[in-house]
Amino acid sequence: MQSALKCYTQLMKFRLSATVVFSALIGYLLGTTSPDFSEILLLILGGILVTGSANALNQILERNYDKLMKRTAIRPLPSGNLTLNQALIFSFIIGIIGLYFLMLINLQCSFFGLLSILLYVLVYTPLKRVSAISVFIGAFPGAIPVLLGWVAATNDFGLAAGILFAIQFCWQFPHFIAISWVLDEEYKKAGFKMMIGKEKGKLATTIAVLAAFVMTIVSAAPYFLHHIEGLSLSAVACILIVILGLFFTYRSVQLFHQQSDSAAKKVLLSSYMYLPLMQLIYVLDKYFMQ
Repeated sequence: MQSALKCYTQLMKFRLSATVVFSALIGYLLGTTSPDFSEILLLILGGILVTGSANALNQILERNYDKLMKRTAIRPLPSGNLTLNQALIFSFIIGIIGLYFLMLINLQCSFFGLLSILLYVLVYTPLKRVSAISVFIGAFPGAIPVLLGWVAATNDFGLAAGILFAIQFCWQFPHFIAISWVLDEEYKKAGFKMMIGKEKGKLATTIAVLAAFVMTIVSAAPYFLHHIEGLSLSAVACILIVILGLFFTYRSVQLFHQQSDSAAKKVLLSSYMYLPLMQLIYVLDKYFMQ
């Protein structure tokens, strides 16, 4: 039982799914004025299951390529710990249940959940072996969780939701460029074309710097655009978020100049720090600082 549970949690990338749901929860807390425990529970459960389904379907499609990379060869399908039928049945069941939970919140919420699965599995996954344009396409489902949370709270999509989406969309580029840089040899061994410009170089790192800089500007925008309904920042929160963004941008600039794996790893670490800290500042500012 423990072994089977471990295999299925690996298939759905449970820890990754949980971090994705964190962004959805942030979007919900920013969108609502009176958090509803039942909606939060449905959002968490639905989000984990929908994200887990997308991750499982991704592993199903890439099972033969995962065998070629040391990092992924231990996954349940290439290692033979799960059969293809077991993985397919599991991924469809949790996906349907997850979408149902989101539908209980509202239809728009379930729509964005379904959209994220379709984009991730049917567009991003196959494109990884065709072109680095997959990084751009993958940024859309990667940024949907915070939008999904906002829509769960408001049943509406507007400028505020667009700003939250844009921040996470821009964040994807330095994050994934750093991953592609560090794992460049592994990806090429499996036939994945993830590096922008095909080879490690100035093109990819220039995009990382520009995306991080734009992300910083957009993240501070609610302080200056006072007319945005439901989304605002105090001066203190704005300063903290700008400092975080500039530090992240600085790490990307270091990668641009150094062109090294060690600099890419620093960008990656900074990306993991930036996103949750920035989101927490937004939430703490809304509920305790304004």
